[in-house]
Order: sequence, then C-alpha cells, then structure tokens
Amino acid sequence: MTSLKGSRILVIGGAGFVGSHIVDLLLHEDPAEIRVLDNLVRGKKANLLQALPSGKVNVLEGSITDMVTLRAALRGVDYVFHLAALWLGECVSNPRSAVEVNVVGTYNVVEACRDAKVKRVVYSSSASVYGNALATPMTEEHPFNNRTFYGATKIAGEQFFRAFNDMHKLNYAGLRYMNVYGPRMDYKGTYVSVIMKVLDRIEEGKPPVIHGDGSQAYDFIHVEDVARCNILAMKATHVSDEFFNVGKGTKTTINELVQKLLKLTGSKLKPEYQPQEHIFVTHRLGSTEKAEKLLGFKANKDLDDGLRSVVEWRKRDQKRMAA
Repeated sequence: MTSLKGSRILVIGGAGFVGSHIVDLLLHEDPAEIRVLDNLVRGKKANLLQALPSGKVNVLEGSITDMVTLRAALRGVDYVFHLAALWLGECVSNPRSAVEVNVVGTYNVVEACRDAKVKRVVYSSSASVYGNALATPMTEEHPFNNRTFYGATKIAGEQFFRAFNDMHKLNYAGLRYMNVYGPRMDYKGTYVSVIMKVLDRIEEGKPPVIHGDGSQAYDFIHVEDVARCNILAMKATHVSDEFFNVGKGTKTTINELVQKLLKLTGSKLKPEYQPQEHIFVTHRLGSTEKAEKLLGFKANKDLDDGLRSVVEWRKRDQKRMAA
C-alpha cells in the first residue's frame, strides 16, 4: 500500500455526500494539502465543517466543464478522486446537461490528469452500469445491462479511463457503488433516496409509501464504508485498470428497509402500498470478493446501525438549519 503522507490530493466533488466523507478520512493519512473542487450545486460547504478546521483543506468553487479551472486545481497534485456527476434523476430530466457534465466533464478530468502527470485517479462509477441483475451476486464481469442515461454516462467514463490507461498509462481504479446511504445524504432536493422519502412521511405523521409489493431488493452500503474503500483503492497503486463493486453483499428488500425505519423512529404507522411506478432497477446485489481480495476492503457497518446514524444526523442537521 502506498502512503499518502505529505501528498497533495484533489477531491473533485469533495463537498458532496460521498466526497466530503472521503475528505474527512484523508486527513488521517496526513497529506500536505487536500483540495476540493466543487460547483456547490449539490455539494455544500456545511458538509466540510469537520474537515475545514484542519487548515489542510482548500475549497475551490468551479466545474469540471471549465478546463481552465480544472487545470488550475490540478497544479502540483499527486492524487485525484473524481466524484462529480449529475445523478440518475437529473440525467432523466436534463440529458444534455448529463452529457456535458458526466461525459465531457469526465473526459476533461481524464485529459487534465494525464497532462498534470498525476500518480493515480480513483473514479466513482456506479452499479447502474449493470442494470437489472442477470445473476446474483453480480461480479465485475457482469455484462453492461444498463437502460438508463445515467448508467450510459458512467459507462462512457469507464471507457475513457480504460483508453487513457492503454494509450498513456494513466494509473486508475474505478469503483461501482451499490446503494449508498448515510449522514449528509440529500433530503431537501428534488432527487432524494427512498430512505429520506420514508423519513419525510414518518415525520409528517403519514404512512410511508411503498410502490408495488415492496419485494424490490438492493445492496445498501454505508457512506463511511464507501469512503474507506476509496482510500484503500487510492493506496493500492499496484492495482491499476480495474473496476470494483463497492457494496456490503447483503440483500435488503424495500419492505424490510421501511420496517427498520419505522422501528428506529418508534413509529406505529403502517406502510401504504401504491401501484408500481417506473423503477429503473428492481434487483441488485454485488459480489464483494474482488474488492476484498485486491483492495483489502470489506464493508463493516451494520444496516441497523447505519440507518440509526442517518436518523440521528438528520435530526441534528434540521436543528442546525433552523438555528
């Protein structure tokens, strides 16, 4: 494992949900500087409140669609985490913007990293590239069965990194996240997770809504585990041109998830079942073997404890917002 001590690190999208947790963990690696490049549309400086007092974190406001800003942010940088992207729902609503940010923006990152001669890049991809599981658990060899615009942009990003590794020896690793949850996940925006939608309903005294029969099943992984996997992937510089599933390897149905949230909040409400809406993926469970073998990563946050951390953080954040 390579040491990150004394290095300069750029976290693109570092004020966001996952990115800010990576910044927190990076401070334990004793780098010389952590630069955060974020357009602060979904990311928030409030997500960096724990990290900023260290004096090692510098926040640069800007977009990966701006090559001048990107090249300036990369000056003197050793390592790069690339997380900036429009999310699944945004890609449906604004497909042209999704191409500009997720595809052209990611190409900008790849090209600028090559030109800046960075030592390694960790790219945040997504399990969306797989689409619905053809077999479970899905290994990294599972075919691209994607039917979403978001997944298409992530596949494009993966291919850029592979091509630049082949042509220019750009050292990188790609991470395909399963369903990430945890503190700092969005609960105010247009595109929020099922967890936050359920908590919204409970808070309003209304029954949580389950679309369909609730048998849809996913692999939920806590954001702290995801951040830890990012650090391990960056330090494993000997493992290049590889993609890894980042999940817990445990299947949880929506019915089970809702019941856990009702229990955690002490609610006596009963779920309300409504007709199935269009859902992009109804079944997803990732194999964790490759990440464990090559990166030494294994998720260790229990789902009950993880959901409790979300409920407690949400209450604290609501108080902070109201103050």
